Amino acid sequence: MEKLITFAVPCYNSAAYMDHCIETLLQGGEDIEIILVDDGSTKDDTPAICDRYAEQYPDIVRVIHQPNGGHGEGVNQGIRNASGIYYKVVDSDDWLDVDALHKVLDKLRQFVRDGKLVDLMIANYVYEHVEDNTQRVMSYRNVFPVGRVFGWKHIGRFKPSQYLLMHSVIYRAQILRDCGLELPKHTFYVDNIFVYEPLPLVKNIYYMDVDLYRYFIGRADQSVNESVMIGRVDQQLRVTYHMIDAIDLGEVAEKSKKLAKYMYNYLAMMMAISSIFLTMEGSPESLGKRTRLWEYLRTVSPRLYGRMRYFAVPAATNLPTAPGRRLSIALYRIARKIYKFN
Repeated sequence: MEKLITFAVPCYNSAAYMDHCIETLLQGGEDIEIILVDDGSTKDDTPAICDRYAEQYPDIVRVIHQPNGGHGEGVNQGIRNASGIYYKVVDSDDWLDVDALHKVLDKLRQFVRDGKLVDLMIANYVYEHVEDNTQRVMSYRNVFPVGRVFGWKHIGRFKPSQYLLMHSVIYRAQILRDCGLELPKHTFYVDNIFVYEPLPLVKNIYYMDVDLYRYFIGRADQSVNESVMIGRVDQQLRVTYHMIDAIDLGEVAEKSKKLAKYMYNYLAMMMAISSIFLTMEGSPESLGKRTRLWEYLRTVSPRLYGRMRYFAVPAATNLPTAPGRRLSIALYRIARKIYKFN
């Protein structure tokens, strides 16, 4: 039976916090589907918790137990098995605001009743900072029209900290299938691919100004912790290379200059993140990887390289010489303190 929306929840040794996530999703009612993807958990009761929810809510919850494949393979399994018209990923340590969830689902039901499906719904997300118990809402009121369906030509200017993340998007599931989305296994940071790669197929969008997704951030072992990101910089590189190869931004620009500009800025951000963490790692090997990344971009698109190499943000993370590298790191940490993005 087709459901309104599938929520995919990749779970890996998540027993300590996954109940809160799932309980918020269950408030969506009978026409939602929750796919719990147990990603080879062995250290706690995650598999048993998944099975318990499937037994308790057989018309809503499905469980997939898979050998460990990483977060991306959990998302892939959700897409392959989803019966929902729409698809959203919710990480097992995050949760949804229940009041906002009801508003979003009501609007999606209206689209289905009217036979006018949108390709992408966007809602706000909230950083829940564990280290100082503060919140920061990421909204898009300055970027998107509120309360009406629109296309890329109607979007405004994104602020530097305001990119779309997996937390803010709900894709029509067929869009994900039509673009052939397949996230790399055993790789962190694939949420960037999830958001970026389907965008050229999106024709109509709806933005709902509600604070839906609660993004729990600040745990020491979290993938966006600075020291963890330095240790996983090769995975960040893998994602950036994938994004360079996935989309020809010149072709996108022929159809929508505004979308191409947004995607260019997104890719520039990824180049900057890869560059700064290779710089922080600091070994000759890492600095060589940084050079090869930029040279690869040059071989794929000399024009894109020429624009991006001197674009303020990525250029500031790729300064030559030891003093330049120290300045790059200092600028990054100032931005991190201001924007609190990890």
